[in-house]
Amino acid sequence: MNQTANGGIRITLLSLHGLIRAHEPELGRDSDTGGQIKYVLELANELGRREDVASVELVTRQIFDDRVGPDYAQVEERINNKAKIFRIPFGPKRYLRKELLWPFLESFVDQMLGHFRRVGLPDVIHGHYADAGYAGAQLSRLAHIPYVFTGHSLGRVKRMRMLKNDQDSVEIDEQYQFPERNEAEEMALETASLVITSTSQEVQEQYELYDHYQPDRMEVIPPGVDLELFRPDDPSEPLPPIAEQIEPFLRDTEKPIVLTVARPDERKNIEMLVRVFGENPKLRNLANLVLLLGTRDDIRQLPPAQRKVLLNIINLIDVYNLYGHVAYPKGHKPADIPDLYRLAARRRGVFVNPALTEPFGLTLLEAAGCGLPILATHDGGPRDIIANCKNGLLVDPLDPEAIDHAIMRALTERDQWQEWSQNGIAGATEYYNWSTHADRYLRDVKDILAHSAKPALAVQSESRQSRRLPDFDRMIITDLDNTLIGDDEALEEFKQMLKDSASHIGFGIATGRRLDDVLKLIEHHDLPRPDVIASSAGTQLHYGAALNPDRSWRQQISFQWEPDEVRRVLGDVPGLFPQAEHEQSEFKISYELDAENAPKINDLRKILREAGMRAKVVLSLGMYLDVVPIRAGSDLSMRHLAYRWGFEPERLLIAGDSGNDEGMLKGRTLGVVVGNYSPELERLRKLPRIYFATATHARGIMEGIQYYDFLNHITIPNDRTE
Repeated sequence: MNQTANGGIRITLLSLHGLIRAHEPELGRDSDTGGQIKYVLELANELGRREDVASVELVTRQIFDDRVGPDYAQVEERINNKAKIFRIPFGPKRYLRKELLWPFLESFVDQMLGHFRRVGLPDVIHGHYADAGYAGAQLSRLAHIPYVFTGHSLGRVKRMRMLKNDQDSVEIDEQYQFPERNEAEEMALETASLVITSTSQEVQEQYELYDHYQPDRMEVIPPGVDLELFRPDDPSEPLPPIAEQIEPFLRDTEKPIVLTVARPDERKNIEMLVRVFGENPKLRNLANLVLLLGTRDDIRQLPPAQRKVLLNIINLIDVYNLYGHVAYPKGHKPADIPDLYRLAARRRGVFVNPALTEPFGLTLLEAAGCGLPILATHDGGPRDIIANCKNGLLVDPLDPEAIDHAIMRALTERDQWQEWSQNGIAGATEYYNWSTHADRYLRDVKDILAHSAKPALAVQSESRQSRRLPDFDRMIITDLDNTLIGDDEALEEFKQMLKDSASHIGFGIATGRRLDDVLKLIEHHDLPRPDVIASSAGTQLHYGAALNPDRSWRQQISFQWEPDEVRRVLGDVPGLFPQAEHEQSEFKISYELDAENAPKINDLRKILREAGMRAKVVLSLGMYLDVVPIRAGSDLSMRHLAYRWGFEPERLLIAGDSGNDEGMLKGRTLGVVVGNYSPELERLRKLPRIYFATATHARGIMEGIQYYDFLNHITIPNDRTE
């Protein structure tokens, strides 16, 4: 079993996009600081209390930005004795919303590999949301560490619902990066040994939309709620501090409270609730509406989407003349939230979640624990919560009459209110406590670890911790065809440059060609013998003049590789033609692609995923298609090389020209795209640390070497950290 000897399990949780801190987390500050932040913090805290857990690190992004404060720049922050937050810098120093992080995820992967090399490999990686889903999958594939994924919300589901609201598909794809997000979620699903969901509806209706849908790997483990914090009201206690912020808004503070707690987001559908309240005079006379909509200092400084929702709500309050009936305080402390639920329960009010969809609904559990009945959207997690707790009603969030009727019933049927209140307290205790969640979580993780081999990199690190490639402190690694080779005069200059720098510069080749072909080309062009050869599209690694094979790499990439099944699944696909036998190898299946008749690349991935194949598809020059194991490829082979031999990414200069080079060009290595590049690499132009040379072939490589001053004191003009 892969587990720290006699010390329990080491767990790495990844949650990359939010402003996460252990003390007074800023929930609702923006669209990225919602329930996921609370989930990962409380999960880390509970796991860190367990005797069979050695350590928990919750890894997020390090941010240097005066607008959000210094807390998020700390490298480490303690959650409890065995759990901590660890912050990794990647991308610009300033805070970015999650949709803008995609170009920097390979940089995060490289940073994490360096972190693992310093502190050791964990036993399990758990990625949260699509961005960490992608990064965690990459790390899992590289380190051969079991992987757990929790989506929280899913891109395909969100996009479908936005299109139903007549939003423009091109506009939302650009704003929310849905193509990148969907592919990241597919990668996470095909890598994960375990997918943790909050509700059965997620498994049956949401994950079912994905190509790699494997319900046998999915486990419904509802999150917990802190029942010490979210406890029933004690009427003998004085009014909480939050009451002082609410009362100035209201004429009659003794009325029942219709409460909602949500960030100002169109999907939360708060405007519908205000309309329902405004259009029913009986409801206005019977109750007050309290809207806790995050924290703001100045509406004008909010992000445009949030500002729009808040201004619409304020306009509706004016249109319906709801002054004295609606409270919407500017801010609150974390401790105010449970106080507000209890205050609403004391006033015999009701909590309403009218969201268009709710993946789970932690606020519903919080309200239940405080004895406050709930009304919630019938789409998503509330189905399971109300089915278990029997403490309220489901409503159609687009049906104002249904919402109105449900609120009036909750406020006027006193016996029903009392039953719902008591049921909520009992149900939250029975079904939604963190201890039960952690029990089931660790049960599943231990089962996975019991059937997992110790990672090859861990074994190798124990035996070769200080070993390095000899005689040099940096390496130039280049593709062969159309990159290094293609201009004989430039190639001679490149060879002379290597000869002059041989004392401290290593040389490597990364190519789709088989090893025997590579050796023939080396001899034909009188190239120096490479220190590293990554051949067959990153499926074979050999070192030094003796061509010593990397057995740990071979062990890793053989994981669930089924070449005969791949050939069978793709055998009848139109427009695909197997390449000659000398282009095939043990871990690479190569085709020529007729672009007019063959499916698109994403459709080919879909075909393999739906067949249960764990494989990667790489297209080059618009016509050459390679299928390789899920743990292989040029990108992962370069990172494996750097990890194994202790190279910092900045000490690797990578040059390429086509799609099969894309993965190894991205990240914290120094990338050079030669001037005669294939059009599929154009999408890399805006990424950091990728230089597009104007010169072609070997002269383009030398231009990149000069750009980074790679032979002397390395500089990185295109790092783009600001």
